[in-house]
Amino acid sequence: MNTLLVGAQWGDEGKGKIVDVLTEQHHAVFRSQGGNNAGHTVHIGGKKYVLHLMPSGILRPRCQCLIGHGTVIDPLALVEEIKGLHAQGIKTRGRLFISDRAHVVMPYHRVLDQGREAAAKGKKIGTTGRGIGPAYNDKASRIGLRVGDLLSADKLTGSVRDRVKEINALARQHGWPTVSAAQITKDYLAAGKFLAPYVTDTALKVNELAARGRKILFEGAQGTLLDIDCGTYPYVTSSNTTSAGLCTGSGLAPNRVGKIVGALKAYTSRVGEGPFPTESPDLADLLHALGREFGATTGRARRCGWLDGVLIKYAVTVNGIDEFAITNLDGLDTLPVINIAVAYQLDGKTLTAPPAAIEDLYRCQPVYQSFKGWQADTTAVRSFAKLPRRAQAYLRAVEKITGAKINLISVGPGREQTFGS
Repeated sequence: MNTLLVGAQWGDEGKGKIVDVLTEQHHAVFRSQGGNNAGHTVHIGGKKYVLHLMPSGILRPRCQCLIGHGTVIDPLALVEEIKGLHAQGIKTRGRLFISDRAHVVMPYHRVLDQGREAAAKGKKIGTTGRGIGPAYNDKASRIGLRVGDLLSADKLTGSVRDRVKEINALARQHGWPTVSAAQITKDYLAAGKFLAPYVTDTALKVNELAARGRKILFEGAQGTLLDIDCGTYPYVTSSNTTSAGLCTGSGLAPNRVGKIVGALKAYTSRVGEGPFPTESPDLADLLHALGREFGATTGRARRCGWLDGVLIKYAVTVNGIDEFAITNLDGLDTLPVINIAVAYQLDGKTLTAPPAAIEDLYRCQPVYQSFKGWQADTTAVRSFAKLPRRAQAYLRAVEKITGAKINLISVGPGREQTFGS
């Protein structure tokens, strides 16, 4: 059975680690949306790997890895990521496949991203500044460049020259940095030459694997609440981060998907701006003091709060989540009381689903159900039965509140610190 792994919150749910664990049961891992604005961290044998565009399955020697047409790829960043893996003894040739239809993030996309964010002042989205949004904008406007274009000097030269002329005029108007068409063309042709052995039609490749009975794991980036349609708009990413988005971004039909797993943190976190009904500065301070909850991509301290059952139930609904993999349970080990939001109060009404209007979500007040904390170290636990009883009760309550069973539990960053329920 193929598996789709999606984030059930605002990203940073520990999907990289869960992918690494699930890959043992799969032959291939497919990344089908987002760009190098995502960061997946995996700890193996005391060594830390931070991956951005690369599917986490690359750390399993026998696993094939595909980057699909739904992603946007910064070729210079991808080349460096591949070289970094080679330096660590990880082979990619014959294992990595990159879609020739995936759109390319250009240096002028970063200029636009960072310039617009800086100019937004009180209305910042909190982007990573990597140019992801403008790259998707060019894709939707049908003026973007694709990975296959990096293999054609004539196509790349002409397209870059025309687009840079337009972007630099805008940049001068706003006082943003300008870019060199000649330098971009030189750098991107070199990146295309390096990436050429990996470039193929990944839609055909994934369907070929499925036809041969190969089990495929689809690795989601970001999380449900950052989905351009279903998330907390406008404080969202520029792609569809739900399970349906993984299908459109890969080319595998929905009726061939299989099981959908939601990655879920035992509490809630988010990076950047936007509403956060269960945010708790005290919980954030505790977690930051433990050295936790700093972004793998940006290094920014994440905002933290209690588990939000309202938003997670919504994620279960829009993704069709069959089961959860819950991470960071050990982050709650020292707390005497732990809260879960089971509803919102808004203008005297009780809500069990999030409102679409961002102004309303800002005003929602969470209704909490409280649980006694276990106040015991869980990092050495390797089975559900060995967890403290109060930790078991908390997990069972999460299942009841969210409507999906928990099948995987993580109590630390290591590969070995994950077990079934």
